[in-house]
Amino acid sequence: MNSLNDLFDRNFMEYASYVIKDRAIPDAADGLKPVQRRIFHAMYEKDDGRFNKVANVAGNTMQYHPHGDASIVDALVVLANKEYFIDKQGNFGNILTGDRASAARYIECRLNGLAKEVLFNPSVTEYMDNYDGRHKEPITLPAKLPVLLLLGAEGIAVGMSTKILPHNFKEVLAAEISLLKGENIPLYPDFQQGGIMDVSEYRDGLGKVRIRARIEKKDDKTVLIKEIPYGTTTESIINSIENASRKNQIKISSINDFTTEKVEIEVKSARGENADNLLKGLYAFTDCELVINTSMIAIVNNKPKLMTVTDLLKYNSECLLQILDKELHHKEATLSEQLQQLTLEQIFIENRIYKEIEELEEYPLILQTVEKSMNRFKEMFIRDLTTDDIERLLEIKIKRISRYDMNKNRKTIDDIVKALEKVRYNIAHLKPYAIGYLKEIDKKYSSDFPRKTEISSIKVVDTSEIKLPELKVYFNPETGFIGTDVKSENPPMMVKPKDKIIVFNKRGTFKVIPVEGKTFVDTDVLYKDIFDAERVYTLIYTDNDKNITFIKRFKVSSFMQNKEYSFIKAENAKINYFSVLPEERLKFYFVKTPKQKINEEVVDTKILDVKNYGALGVRVGAGKEVEKIVRLEKKEAPKATN
Repeated sequence: MNSLNDLFDRNFMEYASYVIKDRAIPDAADGLKPVQRRIFHAMYEKDDGRFNKVANVAGNTMQYHPHGDASIVDALVVLANKEYFIDKQGNFGNILTGDRASAARYIECRLNGLAKEVLFNPSVTEYMDNYDGRHKEPITLPAKLPVLLLLGAEGIAVGMSTKILPHNFKEVLAAEISLLKGENIPLYPDFQQGGIMDVSEYRDGLGKVRIRARIEKKDDKTVLIKEIPYGTTTESIINSIENASRKNQIKISSINDFTTEKVEIEVKSARGENADNLLKGLYAFTDCELVINTSMIAIVNNKPKLMTVTDLLKYNSECLLQILDKELHHKEATLSEQLQQLTLEQIFIENRIYKEIEELEEYPLILQTVEKSMNRFKEMFIRDLTTDDIERLLEIKIKRISRYDMNKNRKTIDDIVKALEKVRYNIAHLKPYAIGYLKEIDKKYSSDFPRKTEISSIKVVDTSEIKLPELKVYFNPETGFIGTDVKSENPPMMVKPKDKIIVFNKRGTFKVIPVEGKTFVDTDVLYKDIFDAERVYTLIYTDNDKNITFIKRFKVSSFMQNKEYSFIKAENAKINYFSVLPEERLKFYFVKTPKQKINEEVVDTKILDVKNYGALGVRVGAGKEVEKIVRLEKKEAPKATN
């Protein structure tokens, strides 16, 4: 058994680790999940400046991502619709309407200039084997921008989830530049859908934001929804409006969707209503206003970590400095090698060393002679002379030697020396170089990504300010249904659309339900009314199995809608009395038995503590059988018991 438990524990941990690291949670270094990183890598491999079919990109990505083409295509479409790193051609769907993209064989994509500039550099990229060991894929891309803050991310793993909101391109760069300078400026989300956002409860990437659709009054009866909240579509907005209308939370006469490249949903209020009241109702009862909670969890050094925006910016700034340092050192090595080869070539030709080997026939002697002659100018070398250097000199053609331009070569060497000096200066002053790099990226690309979401204070709509119509709710005891569409001869309850109804039945259970057209509750209803969390209920019941009677006062304060709860703590019980009066005096009459001296008892309910609906209650009558219960008038004094 222990070995089986160990097997389950080990397999579960492996599965959890796989889901967290390889599927759901993005890496903080390049801001990407594995499937996104593999898509970018596959696109870079195939990049020739032209558009490629998404189906072909997906096929190439499958060399690295062993999960089928459907998940790859979906991930690629989402990436492309972020509009940062991928140019697209064809129908990639619509993030505003929720329309899906065309089939992968019809649509095309390619990496744009920004992606090539900030995401790729094979010379500084670390690679690992792919799943079958036949190819190499990047561990992370050498991203020079905080990609995770730009794209945002959502993912649900084992025991954790992440929800990182997207941010504005120019503002992210400004925040990172500020951080490199030792300063700190706040950074707030920005959404492609636009809308209005309240960040008063947003705490550096944690907490929550409140988002509203941008709604304009067209006239006294009509409003136009011009922008929608993040995470919604025009279809979901319209569905939420229709649901609110069915629940009589808002009164509308029509909805028309004129959305094309921009959102435009026209909502007309019903007769007798006005646009101001409709506007409040849309914010209060529909998806035109949402609260989004955030949780910034990312992979850092192969482990998930809860971070803030500042933490992520600091981490990405360190990554940027490391990448730029590697690139500069690689460039320094490349320039040094170029300088070495040009210098050797200059010495070899200008000093006519090639003449010294014209009469030599043995190759080892040729190498030895060139080496000896070249080493006379050793102080000019960038590094020590090698056999490869000598062989490269020997491969120079006579035609090139005859046309050798000394002045041009010296100018080229001078240019390389200046470039080397600049590179070495940048290595020594890495932070200013990084700031300059970010400013150059900002200058080239920021105009393509203006802020779309307005940051403003949002006053939450008080539903009590909204004029809601009263609804008639009927209950039919024969069918057990209750609601606005139920037919019954009994008088209705007058309720507001936002109200909830609580229903107790004689079986000892209750449920709280919203106001709807038709809901089944029970045919044997004990009590029903508009739900009030402060209302106190008085219950007297007898546990038939133990022949004990209990009395209790209780409230219903916590519940889930439409879920049935028991308010009697006995499997076999009889309800003797149920009341909603705040205080009352009750007289118990007990069944008379021989030698029984006390046949009556008065209980004042105000002395009883108010407890939860699941409480047992207080025993009454010390085991006597209750014959009847009578409520006493306030002026009536309790009579002496016999």
